[in-house]
Amino acid sequence: MSDATPPARYRPIQEVDAYWQALRVDHTVPRRSDINPRGIESALSHAFVLERIAPGQGRLRLAGSHLGDLMGMDVRGMPFSAMFTAPARRLVSQTLERVFSDPARAILSLSSPAVRGQAAIEARVVLLPLESDLGDISRVLGCLVAIDPIGTAPRRFDVVGRGLTSLSDPLTDASALPAIEPVESEARGLAESPTSFEAGPRPYLRVVKNNRSE
Repeated sequence: MSDATPPARYRPIQEVDAYWQALRVDHTVPRRSDINPRGIESALSHAFVLERIAPGQGRLRLAGSHLGDLMGMDVRGMPFSAMFTAPARRLVSQTLERVFSDPARAILSLSSPAVRGQAAIEARVVLLPLESDLGDISRVLGCLVAIDPIGTAPRRFDVVGRGLTSLSDPLTDASALPAIEPVESEARGLAESPTSFEAGPRPYLRVVKNNRSE
């Protein structure tokens, strides 16, 4: 889980990350206007651009067909959190806020649970900060790759691993993708321990006679 280099099946993530790296001048964050779709042509179906709409919240401004296939609809205009299960959304929000505020570079390892007879699927997503034309870091260039048959949409994801690299430290080596470390499921963290059932004493019953006429 701690590997920093994605397997070949996640090649679109490597391509988008390498393109973003090439746009960094003097280790700065690239501008949204610097992004040319031709530069990531082979990964376009997996790529997307987020706009920050609130702390830790992003809306999909542009999205490739792969994201639409996962959700079963056009995802443009949707909150990014809609692609995740309820227990995962807090961690996704915290990660997005780090990407915007530090700024930072993030990669998440994902899993969509098995539902309605469908097998679970694995995925990864990379989140790369971008400056708007106003100079604030309020955009994200991302790439999401699910590697197994999608089945019936929508498929929403849990976060099972995360890697973060802060870009605010000029000594930080951001040439490689952040190493992914396992994360604890919030759903498991909030779950109560199961309790066993123990039979109590047999209740005492007595008959009450009613002498009133019907």
